[in-house]
Amino acid sequence: MSNYHLPVLPEETLKFLEPSQMDWFVDGTLGDGGHAELILKSTPSHCRLLGIDRDPNALKRAAERLSLYKERILLVHGNFKDIKEILMKERIEKIDGFLLDLGVSSPQLDTPERGFSLKNDGPLDMRMNPEDPKTAADLLVESSDKELYSIIKEYGEERFSKRIVRAIRKAQADNPLKTTFQLARIVRDASPQAHHFRIDPSTRTFQALRIAVNNELEPLRQALKDFLFALNKTGRALVISFHSLEDRIVKQVFAEKAKGCVCPPKIPICICGEKSSLKILTKKPVRPSLLEIKKNPRASSAKLRAAVKIYA
Repeated sequence: MSNYHLPVLPEETLKFLEPSQMDWFVDGTLGDGGHAELILKSTPSHCRLLGIDRDPNALKRAAERLSLYKERILLVHGNFKDIKEILMKERIEKIDGFLLDLGVSSPQLDTPERGFSLKNDGPLDMRMNPEDPKTAADLLVESSDKELYSIIKEYGEERFSKRIVRAIRKAQADNPLKTTFQLARIVRDASPQAHHFRIDPSTRTFQALRIAVNNELEPLRQALKDFLFALNKTGRALVISFHSLEDRIVKQVFAEKAKGCVCPPKIPICICGEKSSLKILTKKPVRPSLLEIKKNPRASSAKLRAAVKIYA
């Protein structure tokens, strides 16, 4: 099992889920099944797990890892943003908990052919689902300067976005960019005093392109609302994010559902009828311990937020 991806914040995940109370649990970002394995080990035999992932390679690895629980798992090749349709198709009316572990997985990062990592040379792909039509290389060719600048600035939170876009366009004038090393070198050269950066200066651009290629942020808000709607009363909601923009969306949706009333402040009494349906369990996001980061450095930026449904 040592070649499998280490699940992030494993003890904290189980603490907030209270898995012994569950009949149906959804892992909307199954990966190779690390969190799912923990949950299946900790739940009674009647608890079933629906695992969703857009990466067919991840589903194969998860099926292998979870083979001891094959009677209790239902694996679906899809995107968690389509949770309403998936639940309807599988005839699951309500769920008792869900987990979303956002971002790219270690197996994806560690496979050069997938094009996610700037440390290994590979094609500029970055698709979580290899069946999707557009790669990162396609995005660099088809985006206008304004669009590319916006992607790198907003999704990568990169202050040198304009310099980077100019450098990319200059390189593209000779030949299309095809590999991760090509792009990483261009971004490093375009970043002032790159040797002073704590992380590789091309990291933010790679992150931005990955988010854009996989459309990771735009559907997240509505997907969270759909998951929360599907929860039974006392159902648990857990989201692990690795990017400030993702975490901000999770925080906002949880706060909105915990508040309930959406009437303007000047109205003395509530007329909207919205009720608080969520209790937030994490006032601040839970971060990994120094010991976990030492064992798994990729966990360092993880943030876990949890909530419980209080009104169905």
